Amino acid sequence: MRLLHTMLRVGDLQRSIDFYTQVLGMNLLRTTQRPEQKYDLAFVGYGTNPEHAEIELTYNYGVDRYELGSAFGHIAIGVPDVAATCAAVRDKAAALGGAVTREAGPVKGGTTVIAFITDPDGYKLELIERPALAG
Repeated sequence: MRLLHTMLRVGDLQRSIDFYTQVLGMNLLRTTQRPEQKYDLAFVGYGTNPEHAEIELTYNYGVDRYELGSAFGHIAIGVPDVAATCAAVRDKAAALGGAVTREAGPVKGGTTVIAFITDPDGYKLELIERPALAG
């Protein structure tokens, strides 16, 4: 078995595509338009299935906002340097509706360096420092 993708419902598909590609450096992998069913999809990621999990962004026509509820936590992304990533994405994220919500620092009770950002729809993304991912 293998994790293939995570689906997020978004209020503005292009805004979300811009955030994930311009702020987080993901690639737009493919799109699907289903006007008869009243939804459009965009898949983003750092690579394609089956080698890499993807994020499926789903826009349901006429819905510009969702209640996130309390069950969903976050999507984790490994980066070589969390502080540098926060600095690099801060202005871009703000311009596209996202924000750095927890600055880089050790996880409570541990030493792993993490940070949190939110996307334009309020979904949380955890950045986890993985130096081995550098260059």
